[in-house]
Amino acid sequence: MKKKILIADDESEIRELLGLYLENAGYEVIEAEDGSDAILKLHDTKPDMCILDIMMPGIDGYQVLKRLREESNIPVIILSAKDADSEKILGLNLGADDYIAKPFNPLEAVARVNSQMRRFYSLGAGAEEAVTRVITVGDLSLDTESCTLKKGDEDIELTHIEYKIMELFMSHPGKVFTKQQIYEYAWGEDYIIADNNIMVCISKLRSKLSSEGNDYIKTLRGLGYRLDKK
Repeated sequence: MKKKILIADDESEIRELLGLYLENAGYEVIEAEDGSDAILKLHDTKPDMCILDIMMPGIDGYQVLKRLREESNIPVIILSAKDADSEKILGLNLGADDYIAKPFNPLEAVARVNSQMRRFYSLGAGAEEAVTRVITVGDLSLDTESCTLKKGDEDIELTHIEYKIMELFMSHPGKVFTKQQIYEYAWGEDYIIADNNIMVCISKLRSKLSSEGNDYIKTLRGLGYRLDKK
């Protein structure tokens, strides 16, 4: 069965161009012309991934992303003419997994879609042969089959990038990981200058794990990050 991708953009030319390339790559494409339409399509069609334009009339892409993250952790790529770091950080903070600035190369966009799809859905691949593995560090428990994290009895909602970071940390508690190691494991790409992406994700994980902030994930200045053994 083809994976479904929702493209939400008020520019029909963008939807048609990107849709054509994605269909040629083997995906089923669903289009939404604005934020309200995107929310309806998300509920009605249950896509496997979403590409969201930021600047849409009415409900913008950030609002759509915020609502989506309340009920789903499917991969989301933000698509926007705004390429300032502050806009990228806001999108990542709200739960986006990647960011493509307009104008863009459609072949690169398809490559990014393939990368996000591969990382996210390969987590459940081979389920018939998989043995449920729960990694426990202190009061944290990570179920690698259902890709869920618990802190005691509390469920912690994670994006798939956050899940990959926690999987790396919890598989090696106490070990220091550099930014390059974290980026290449979680994003599955060669490390470039991506400090903001990593810092944003670590900050979000800290706030989700502890009201005090640094109880679980420690920063070692000039070295990287580690998950403390509890």
